[in-house]
Formats: sequence, C-alpha cells, structure tokens
Amino acid sequence: MKSTGIVIGVIAALALVVSAFLLAGAYKYKFKVNNTINVTGNAKKDFESDIVKWTASYSRKSMDLSEASEQLKRDRDLVKNFLVQRGIKENEILFEAVNISKDFSYHTDERGNSYNTFSGYSLTQVLSVESKDLDKVDNASREISTLISQGVELSSNSPNYYYSKLEDLKLSLIAEASQNAKARAENIAKESGSRLGTLLRADLGIFQITGQNDNEDFSYGGVFNTSSRLKTANITVKTSYGQ
Repeated sequence: MKSTGIVIGVIAALALVVSAFLLAGAYKYKFKVNNTINVTGNAKKDFESDIVKWTASYSRKSMDLSEASEQLKRDRDLVKNFLVQRGIKENEILFEAVNISKDFSYHTDERGNSYNTFSGYSLTQVLSVESKDLDKVDNASREISTLISQGVELSSNSPNYYYSKLEDLKLSLIAEASQNAKARAENIAKESGSRLGTLLRADLGIFQITGQNDNEDFSYGGVFNTSSRLKTANITVKTSYGQ
C-alpha cells in the first residue's frame, strides 16, 4: 500500500510538471502570435492608355442577295477610304466575315392561323481598328457618323483603351505597396517602443484599374476599366511583421 501511494504521488507530480510545461508553451505561442504587426500597404499611379480598340458595323437589306452583297461592298469601300483619309493605316483595319441572315415577316389570318413570309436578306459586316495612335482613332470614331449621309447604315461603338506595359506597372506598384506597408509597420513599432522584426507573411490584394476622376466603385474581384483613356491603377499588399 505504501509503494502504491508513492507511485500515485510520482504520477501526480509528473502530471503537474507536464501541465506547467503545456501552459508555458501555450502562453509562449499566444504571445508569439499576438506579438505581430499587421498592416496594409497601398500604391497607386495615374497613367494614360497607349492602345485603342474600336469597332463599328454596317448593314444592308434586300430581297436579292447579290444586290445586298454589292451594296455592302460599296459601303466597305466608303468606310475604308474614310478611315485611311484620317490617317489610319490599312494594316490597323480589320473587316470580319459578312454575316448573312434571312428575314421573315410573321402574320395571322382572320381564322387565327399564323404564317410567315420571306422579307429579304440582311447582311452585316463588323470592322475593328487597333492602333497606338489614339488621337486619330478617337477622331475617326466621332466623325464616322458622317457616312450615314452617304447612305451607309452604320453603328459605331465607343473605343476601348488598353495599356501595353501593364505587367511592368503592376510589378512596380507591388514593390511600392510593400515599401509602404513596411514603413507603416516600422512607425507602429517605434510608437510602441519596440523594434520591427522579420516579415512573417505578405498577401497581394486586388489589382484595380479605374478611370481617372470617375466615381467608379472598387470590386472584390477587381475592376479593369477599358472605357477611359486616362486611368488610375491601385493595388494593396497585406503584411505581418514580428516584433
């Protein structure tokens, strides 16, 4: 019985030691986790697009397919000459394949029976322009409607603007946002009377491109503005530093 008591006492003592060790480890881990500085760095830059893409379409309709095709060909020549005269290079102009569809008119007779009759062929062709001469394309897109007075049934879309060095811009903003985050963390550490430790974690935020001076909302999935020639790029970096 005496030996049994000794064994129980030893086990209890060991249990106390293990519990103390676990509590100390838990406290140490908690202190280590909490003793971090979490900051978000930000960087943004205004820039101007250097590529413009613009599309327009024109159409013809006739009961005779050959006649509609000839009319559409004349329209194509008018459109092409118009663009070239305004300084747009021929290799920057792309004419897509002609889309041909049959149109029908639907009717209902006095007995309520429905039927349709052929009303002609509709031919449509889309043209696109991609250029680095933004001014010339902008001017042409605004003036293209003058061809309507020459009988061209034209529909023009607004130009879209892009930037050819977007990846370089993104990398420079990441570096700038990272430096901004580090500077904020150093300031927090200084104010708390400690020193900034090593970088524990860094997460890249959403890369956003918005139009300059536009009331454009940021999106969780990112915003990529193509309607504005003048844009603003914005990126965030979330970091955690030790102390």
